[in-house]
This record gives sequence, structure tokens and C-alpha cells, in this order.
Amino acid sequence: MSDLSGKRIVLGVTGGVAAYKAAELTRLLVKAGATVDIALTEAGAHFVGAATFQALSGRPVWSSLWDDQGRGMAHIDLSRGADAVLVAPATADFLSRLAHGMANDLLTTLCLARDCPLLVAPAMNRQMWHQPATQRNLRQLAADGVAVLGPASGEQACGEVGDGRMLEAGELLDALVAFLQPKRLAGKRVLLTAGPTFEALDPVRGLTNSSSGKMGFALARAFAEAGAAVTVVAGPVGLPTPMGVSRLDVVSALQMREAVLAALPGADVFVGVAAVADYRPAVVAAQKIKKGAQQRTLELIANPDILAEVAAGADAPFCVGFAAESERLAEYAEAKRRSKNLPLLVGNLVQHGLGGDRNEVVLFDARGAHPLPAGEKLMVARAIVTHITEMLICTA
Repeated sequence: MSDLSGKRIVLGVTGGVAAYKAAELTRLLVKAGATVDIALTEAGAHFVGAATFQALSGRPVWSSLWDDQGRGMAHIDLSRGADAVLVAPATADFLSRLAHGMANDLLTTLCLARDCPLLVAPAMNRQMWHQPATQRNLRQLAADGVAVLGPASGEQACGEVGDGRMLEAGELLDALVAFLQPKRLAGKRVLLTAGPTFEALDPVRGLTNSSSGKMGFALARAFAEAGAAVTVVAGPVGLPTPMGVSRLDVVSALQMREAVLAALPGADVFVGVAAVADYRPAVVAAQKIKKGAQQRTLELIANPDILAEVAAGADAPFCVGFAAESERLAEYAEAKRRSKNLPLLVGNLVQHGLGGDRNEVVLFDARGAHPLPAGEKLMVARAIVTHITEMLICTA
């Protein structure tokens, strides 16, 4: 299923240069399965016309309190049955009027009359963003329960650089999807590892594996969507950090262990997703090893088992392991779960997930094996988080 399948979103567009991003956001929302109704202000229409939004949404565009929707009450009818109202861009002027409860156009009026959550994506010049009046209005909106998405910092249309740039369309889509997920893990702290480790042989070469980190980062996002405070300890991967997730970058297994143990106190859940190298070179050459002999002997020593160490702690959190096998998945995965005394282990065959965008996993716990449908890694991650959440509730 798409991220927003069956959802109806009201997208408000105000008069900022970033309105062009609202067109792309409309396309992404529709692609994600949402029904999108556009509330376009008069100023917003100066940047992107109603015809563009109508073509992208496939629905009429609303711009006036007097637009006919059967009863002549667009400000009421638009929000009824909507899952959320998102205003992007939200200018300084709009935020000010919203904070003061004004209702002098369709968009502000429907925001007051709504019976669904309201999110705003600020977009303005950096000086306008930092003005005390703007910050005061934002504090009032937060106190009123309005979710503020962003802004980002960067180059602005005026040529200046700083805070106030609206989040990109993809970032807003991710934030909206996360916002609409049930927050069943609110108040929980989750620590997880992701990606490979790299064990240096010399300043150039090393031992590693083909783990991409995608499953770990998908889980980090899914935990954050569920309301948890998430920290990911990441091996050497180039993936973007999911919104709302804290990230600690490491390279080797020893560095990963040190970072995990430092971040562990207070964690409610630990998930060892990373493909940590089992061994590292006994000696690391100070200079690049030159090609010469046809054969070379390499002495290896075992790396610490981070997951086993965490699970054996006196005050261990709820621990989840991962096992990627090339054969006999059920036998090896269940043996690993029992040997490390884990309440849950996620197993998969390497050909089904390692390095790719999709995965097919089986969950192993004390009740047996639970296969999950194959799918995109984020969808699989959400199903894993749902299973973990239910186990936590049962053990509470």
C-alpha cells in the first residue's frame, strides 16, 4: 500500500516563492495515494496558478470563501473528513494571522473551522524568520497544537543564506506520513545500529561487506514515526538521516561498540541491525601494503559481539537481533535468538534483502516464526515495529 492510501489532505498554498514546491508536493501526495484538495490564497495564485494545481490534484481548486460547494460553506466542508490540513508554504503573514485567530480569507477560516490536525511549513526570508514577532507567533501556534515542519537553512530566493527556507517536497511528504502514524511508542527511547563496519588492513584497504544500511535506516524512520526518540549508530554509509532521528557515525566494530555502550543508558529498545564484521586484522599496516607475493597470510582476531553484550547486561533493554543467512534460515536464526537470549530476532536470506531496496523477513520469538510479506524496506520496517510494539505492550 502507498504511504497515504485512503487519506484526504487539504493543502493550503500561500503567497511565497516556495509555492513552486507545493506543486511538486501535490504530485507526491497523489502518487502516495492521497486525495488532495487545494486551498489557494490570492497571493499564492500569483506564484503558481490554479490550473497547475487542478491538473496535478485532479480536483477543483478552492480560493474564495464564496466558492460554491453545494452549501456555500467551503471553509466548513473542506476540512470535514480530512485527515490533515497542511499549509506549505506558510508565510510570516499567514502565521501571524493564524496565531491571532483571524479569519479573513478561505484558508485562515477553514483552519479555524477544521476538525483535523493542522501542520504548517514556514517559508520566509531569514530576517523575517528570526524576528521576535515571528518567533512569538510560532510559540503560540505550538501551544495551540499546530505542528511546525522546518524550516531548513540554505540559499534563499533573495540571494541571502540562512534559516527560513521551506523544506523540500519529499521532506514534507515524509514528515506528513510520520505525523499520521499512530504514536504507540511515545516516550520510549530506541537505539539501533545500521550498515556495515570497515576493518582496516592498511590506510587504503579493509574488510567489509555489502550491507547498505537501508534496512537499519528504514527501521529508524519507522520507530520515529511511532513516536520514539531514536538514535542510530551508523557504519560507513551515505544515506540521509531520517527526520527526527539522531545519528552517530562510526567506521569499525570497536568504534560501533564504544558508541553503543555510551548511548545505551536509558534506552528501552536496542536493535542490532548492522552487519558487524565478525573479525578484524590482528595488525593494521601503517602504510599501504604493496602488491608482491602471489599469496599473503592474514591473521584475524574476533570482534566483540555488541548485541550479545548488550543483551547480557544487568539492566538490558528489549533487544532485537538480525540474522542474514544464505541457507537454513529457520534453524540458524532460532539458534542465534536462543544463544543470545533475545526476545525477538529478524531473519532473512541474503538474496532477499542485503544491499537492495526490498526485503522479505521472518520474525522469530518465543511463540514461533512469523513471516512478513515481502515489500519495500520501509513497509517491512513498519511491520517489524508494529510487532515489537505489541510485544512491549504484552510485557509491560
